[in-house]
Amino acid sequence: MTDEQSLPEAFRRAVESISAVSFRDELTVREITSPAGVAPYSFALAADVLIAEHEHESQHGTGRFILLYDPEEPESWGGPFRVVAYAQAPLEADIGLDPFLANVAWSWLVDALESREAHYFNASGTATRILSSGFGELADAGDGAQIELRASWSPATPEMGDQADAWGELLCMLAGLPPTADAVSLTARRRERG
Repeated sequence: MTDEQSLPEAFRRAVESISAVSFRDELTVREITSPAGVAPYSFALAADVLIAEHEHESQHGTGRFILLYDPEEPESWGGPFRVVAYAQAPLEADIGLDPFLANVAWSWLVDALESREAHYFNASGTATRILSSGFGELADAGDGAQIELRASWSPATPEMGDQADAWGELLCMLAGLPPTADAVSLTARRRERG
């Protein structure tokens, strides 16, 4: 990132709102170098889902969150901001065979955004199931599976903390952690209204 004094006010406030997010304890979040050449201004985070198991921590998922800002408001974005997100988690091989897994992963993204009231539009993305089998010296590794979600969307408001918080919730859900109490209560209220 460049000198804070030269940053546009809207982008600076957006980054401040992301920096103020209190992510779940299971997430280790850090700022990383933003991709160059995608937008005039960008801010990026990386996160790992770490769960204590038998006196050590094991990685159960990883992800990236990139906020792009272009004051020229590209037509495909529909505004000055665009979020690009990536989330990946290992799975048990039999879960990876589920033909509905990709749909479920996408619905978890939508649920995470809705539970955080992170309003958005122009969403797009892919959910990919990866199945693997070990051979040769890796034969003992057996079969494995992963789910990867790559998504982008345009935030409907300049408040970006809720967007980043929703991404963190998605990472935890892909890693098999239950949704937080806030997410559950909002989902329950939505169902009662419907």
